[in-house]
Amino acid sequence: MEQLAARADVSVDTVRFYQAKGLLPPPVRRGRVAWYGDDHLERLARIRSLQARGLTLATIRRLLDGELDAADEALVTAVARPAGSGTEEALLSAGELSARTGIPVALLDAVAREGLLVPRQGGYTEADVEVAAAGLRLLEQGLPLTELLELAREHHRAVRAVAERAVELFDEHVRRPLRDSGLPEDEAAARLVEAFRTLLPATATVVTHHFTRTLLAVATEHVEQVGVPAELAAVRRSAP
Repeated sequence: MEQLAARADVSVDTVRFYQAKGLLPPPVRRGRVAWYGDDHLERLARIRSLQARGLTLATIRRLLDGELDAADEALVTAVARPAGSGTEEALLSAGELSARTGIPVALLDAVAREGLLVPRQGGYTEADVEVAAAGLRLLEQGLPLTELLELAREHHRAVRAVAERAVELFDEHVRRPLRDSGLPEDEAAARLVEAFRTLLPATATVVTHHFTRTLLAVATEHVEQVGVPAELAAVRRSAP
Protein backbone atom coordinates (compact mmCIF):
# COMPACT_ATOMS: atom_id res chain seq x y z
CA MET A 1 0.00 0.00 0.00
CA GLU A 2 2.82 2.41 0.81
CA GLN A 3 4.38 1.81 -2.62
CA LEU A 4 1.03 2.25 -4.37
CA ALA A 5 0.39 5.53 -2.54
CA ALA A 6 3.86 6.81 -3.45
CA ARG A 7 3.45 5.88 -7.13
CA ALA A 8 0.02 7.52 -7.25
CA ASP A 9 1.20 10.61 -5.33
CA VAL A 10 -1.49 10.22 -2.66
CA SER A 11 -1.39 9.40 1.02
CA VAL A 12 -1.90 5.93 2.46
CA ASP A 13 -4.99 7.28 4.22
CA THR A 14 -6.40 8.27 0.83
CA VAL A 15 -5.90 4.75 -0.50
CA ARG A 16 -7.63 3.32 2.57
CA PHE A 17 -10.47 5.85 2.20
CA TYR A 18 -11.07 4.86 -1.44
CA GLN A 19 -11.04 1.21 -0.47
CA ALA A 20 -13.59 1.83 2.30
CA LYS A 21 -15.84 3.59 -0.25
CA GLY A 22 -15.63 0.65 -2.63
CA LEU A 23 -13.71 2.58 -5.28
CA LEU A 24 -10.62 0.36 -5.23
CA PRO A 25 -10.76 -3.42 -5.62
CA PRO A 26 -9.10 -5.45 -2.85
CA PRO A 27 -5.42 -6.32 -3.23
CA VAL A 28 -4.03 -9.78 -3.90
CA ARG A 29 -2.92 -11.33 -0.63
CA ARG A 30 0.10 -13.57 -0.39
CA GLY A 31 0.54 -14.62 3.16
CA ARG A 32 0.43 -11.54 5.33
CA VAL A 33 1.35 -9.18 2.46
CA ALA A 34 -1.23 -7.32 0.34
CA TRP A 35 -0.05 -6.62 -3.20
CA TYR A 36 -1.38 -3.97 -5.58
CA GLY A 37 -0.92 -3.92 -9.34
CA ASP A 38 -0.96 -1.53 -12.27
CA ASP A 39 -4.74 -1.81 -12.42
CA HIS A 40 -4.96 -0.24 -8.95
CA LEU A 41 -2.58 2.52 -10.01
CA GLU A 42 -4.62 3.24 -13.14
CA ARG A 43 -7.83 3.25 -11.12
CA LEU A 44 -6.40 5.73 -8.63
CA ALA A 45 -5.42 8.03 -11.49
CA ARG A 46 -8.93 7.72 -12.92
CA ILE A 47 -10.54 8.53 -9.55
CA ARG A 48 -8.41 11.63 -9.12
CA SER A 49 -9.13 12.77 -12.67
CA LEU A 50 -12.88 12.41 -12.14
CA GLN A 51 -12.73 14.19 -8.79
CA ALA A 52 -10.85 17.08 -10.42
CA ARG A 53 -13.77 17.42 -12.83
CA GLY A 54 -16.14 17.93 -9.91
CA LEU A 55 -17.76 14.49 -9.76
CA THR A 56 -18.93 13.08 -6.44
CA LEU A 57 -17.55 9.81 -5.08
CA ALA A 58 -20.94 8.15 -5.53
CA THR A 59 -20.96 9.07 -9.23
CA ILE A 60 -17.33 8.00 -9.63
CA ARG A 61 -18.10 4.59 -8.13
CA ARG A 62 -20.97 4.07 -10.60
CA LEU A 63 -18.73 5.08 -13.51
CA LEU A 64 -15.96 2.74 -12.41
CA ASP A 65 -18.42 -0.10 -11.93
CA GLY A 66 -19.83 0.38 -15.43
CA GLU A 67 -23.28 1.51 -14.27
CA LEU A 68 -22.86 4.78 -16.21
CA ASP A 69 -21.51 5.05 -19.74
CA ALA A 70 -19.54 7.69 -21.65
CA ALA A 71 -22.65 9.76 -22.38
CA ASP A 72 -23.58 9.82 -18.70
CA GLU A 73 -20.00 10.73 -17.78
CA ALA A 74 -20.11 13.71 -20.14
CA LEU A 75 -23.45 14.81 -18.70
CA VAL A 76 -22.46 14.58 -15.02
CA THR A 77 -19.26 16.49 -15.82
CA ALA A 78 -21.33 19.24 -17.47
CA VAL A 79 -23.70 19.28 -14.49
CA ALA A 80 -20.78 19.48 -12.03
CA ARG A 81 -19.23 22.40 -13.92
CA PRO A 82 -21.67 24.17 -16.21
CA ALA A 83 -20.25 26.24 -19.05
CA GLY A 84 -19.51 29.77 -17.91
CA SER A 85 -19.34 28.81 -14.24
CA GLY A 86 -15.60 29.43 -14.06
CA THR A 87 -14.07 25.96 -13.94
CA GLU A 88 -10.75 27.36 -12.70
CA GLU A 89 -12.35 29.52 -10.03
CA ALA A 90 -11.02 28.85 -6.55
CA LEU A 91 -13.67 27.80 -4.07
CA LEU A 92 -14.15 29.75 -0.86
CA SER A 93 -14.67 28.23 2.56
CA ALA A 94 -17.49 29.42 4.80
CA GLY A 95 -14.91 31.43 6.74
CA GLU A 96 -13.62 33.11 3.59
CA LEU A 97 -17.16 33.84 2.46
CA SER A 98 -17.82 35.38 5.87
CA ALA A 99 -14.73 37.57 5.57
CA ARG A 100 -15.76 38.73 2.08
CA THR A 101 -19.33 39.59 3.05
CA GLY A 102 -19.15 40.51 6.73
CA ILE A 103 -21.80 37.89 7.53
CA PRO A 104 -21.02 35.64 10.54
CA VAL A 105 -20.21 32.02 9.69
CA ALA A 106 -23.01 30.82 11.97
CA LEU A 107 -25.54 32.83 9.97
CA LEU A 108 -24.13 31.58 6.65
CA ASP A 109 -24.39 28.00 7.92
CA ALA A 110 -27.99 28.63 8.98
CA VAL A 111 -28.86 30.02 5.55
CA ALA A 112 -27.14 27.06 3.86
CA ARG A 113 -29.17 24.64 5.97
CA GLU A 114 -32.33 26.30 4.70
CA GLY A 115 -31.19 25.72 1.12
CA LEU A 116 -30.81 29.39 0.22
CA LEU A 117 -27.05 29.03 -0.18
CA VAL A 118 -26.05 25.89 -2.08
CA PRO A 119 -22.30 25.14 -2.00
CA ARG A 120 -20.59 23.46 -4.94
CA GLN A 121 -18.16 20.67 -4.07
CA GLY A 122 -18.16 21.84 -0.47
CA GLY A 123 -17.17 25.44 -1.23
CA TYR A 124 -18.51 28.77 -2.45
CA THR A 125 -17.91 30.90 -5.55
CA GLU A 126 -17.99 34.57 -6.43
CA ALA A 127 -21.67 34.16 -7.30
CA ASP A 128 -22.30 33.05 -3.70
CA VAL A 129 -20.55 36.20 -2.49
CA GLU A 130 -23.07 38.25 -4.47
CA VAL A 131 -26.01 36.20 -3.18
CA ALA A 132 -24.85 36.49 0.44
CA ALA A 133 -24.38 40.24 0.05
CA ALA A 134 -27.89 40.51 -1.40
CA GLY A 135 -29.25 38.64 1.61
CA LEU A 136 -27.47 41.04 3.90
CA ARG A 137 -29.13 43.96 2.10
CA LEU A 138 -32.51 42.41 2.89
CA LEU A 139 -31.64 42.37 6.59
CA GLU A 140 -30.35 45.94 6.42
CA GLN A 141 -33.76 47.06 5.13
CA GLY A 142 -35.32 45.85 8.36
CA LEU A 143 -36.71 42.47 7.34
CA PRO A 144 -36.56 40.13 10.38
CA LEU A 145 -34.11 37.23 10.14
CA THR A 146 -36.47 34.57 11.50
CA GLU A 147 -39.15 35.41 8.96
CA LEU A 148 -36.63 35.59 6.11
CA LEU A 149 -35.37 32.11 7.03
CA GLU A 150 -38.92 30.79 7.07
CA LEU A 151 -39.50 32.33 3.65
CA ALA A 152 -36.24 30.72 2.50
CA ARG A 153 -37.49 27.33 3.67
CA GLU A 154 -40.75 27.73 1.73
CA HIS A 155 -38.85 28.92 -1.33
CA HIS A 156 -36.41 26.03 -1.17
CA ARG A 157 -39.19 23.43 -0.91
CA ALA A 158 -41.03 24.90 -3.89
CA VAL A 159 -37.92 25.33 -6.04
CA ARG A 160 -36.70 21.83 -5.18
CA ALA A 161 -39.99 20.32 -6.34
CA VAL A 162 -39.91 22.28 -9.61
CA ALA A 163 -36.24 21.36 -10.19
CA GLU A 164 -36.93 17.66 -9.64
CA ARG A 165 -39.74 17.79 -12.19
CA ALA A 166 -37.51 19.63 -14.65
CA VAL A 167 -34.84 16.93 -14.30
CA GLU A 168 -37.48 14.24 -14.88
CA LEU A 169 -38.56 16.00 -18.08
CA PHE A 170 -34.95 16.24 -19.28
CA ASP A 171 -34.39 12.56 -18.55
CA GLU A 172 -37.62 11.47 -20.25
CA HIS A 173 -37.52 13.66 -23.35
CA VAL A 174 -33.79 14.27 -23.95
CA ARG A 175 -31.49 11.80 -22.22
CA ARG A 176 -33.42 8.56 -22.79
CA PRO A 177 -34.17 9.20 -26.49
CA LEU A 178 -30.50 10.00 -27.08
CA ARG A 179 -29.42 6.89 -25.16
CA ASP A 180 -31.82 4.77 -27.26
CA SER A 181 -30.95 6.40 -30.58
CA GLY A 182 -28.10 4.04 -31.41
CA LEU A 183 -25.68 6.91 -31.98
CA PRO A 184 -21.97 6.34 -31.28
CA GLU A 185 -21.16 7.05 -27.63
CA ASP A 186 -19.06 10.13 -28.43
CA GLU A 187 -21.80 11.70 -30.54
CA ALA A 188 -24.52 10.87 -28.01
CA ALA A 189 -22.40 12.36 -25.25
CA ALA A 190 -21.76 15.55 -27.23
CA ARG A 191 -25.46 15.99 -28.01
CA LEU A 192 -26.44 15.33 -24.42
CA VAL A 193 -24.02 17.96 -23.11
CA GLU A 194 -25.12 20.44 -25.80
CA ALA A 195 -28.76 19.93 -24.81
CA PHE A 196 -27.98 20.45 -21.13
CA ARG A 197 -25.95 23.60 -21.80
CA THR A 198 -28.79 25.00 -23.89
CA LEU A 199 -31.57 24.13 -21.47
CA LEU A 200 -29.87 25.21 -18.23
CA PRO A 201 -29.51 28.94 -19.03
CA ALA A 202 -32.85 28.95 -20.86
CA THR A 203 -34.58 27.48 -17.82
CA ALA A 204 -32.84 29.90 -15.47
CA THR A 205 -33.91 32.85 -17.63
CA VAL A 206 -37.54 31.71 -17.74
CA VAL A 207 -37.70 31.03 -14.00
CA THR A 208 -35.99 34.30 -13.03
CA HIS A 209 -38.19 36.37 -15.35
CA HIS A 210 -41.36 34.66 -14.15
CA PHE A 211 -40.54 35.12 -10.47
CA THR A 212 -39.61 38.78 -10.95
CA ARG A 213 -42.80 39.53 -12.89
CA THR A 214 -44.95 37.62 -10.38
CA LEU A 215 -43.33 39.41 -7.43
CA LEU A 216 -43.95 42.80 -9.05
CA ALA A 217 -47.54 41.85 -9.91
CA VAL A 218 -48.23 40.87 -6.31
CA ALA A 219 -46.56 44.06 -5.06
CA THR A 220 -48.63 46.16 -7.45
CA GLU A 221 -51.84 44.47 -6.36
CA HIS A 222 -50.95 45.08 -2.73
CA VAL A 223 -50.06 48.75 -3.25
CA GLU A 224 -53.28 49.28 -5.24
CA GLN A 225 -55.18 48.15 -2.17
CA VAL A 226 -53.26 49.92 0.59
CA GLY A 227 -50.84 52.40 -0.97
CA VAL A 228 -50.93 55.98 -2.12
CA PRO A 229 -50.59 57.01 -5.81
CA ALA A 230 -46.90 57.87 -5.42
CA GLU A 231 -46.14 54.38 -4.11
CA LEU A 232 -48.07 52.74 -6.94
CA ALA A 233 -46.23 54.83 -9.52
CA ALA A 234 -42.88 53.86 -8.00
CA VAL A 235 -43.71 50.14 -8.16
CA ARG A 236 -44.81 50.40 -11.78
CA ARG A 237 -41.64 52.25 -12.77
CA SER A 238 -39.52 49.46 -11.26
CA ALA A 239 -41.00 46.78 -13.54
CA PRO A 240 -38.40 45.44 -16.01
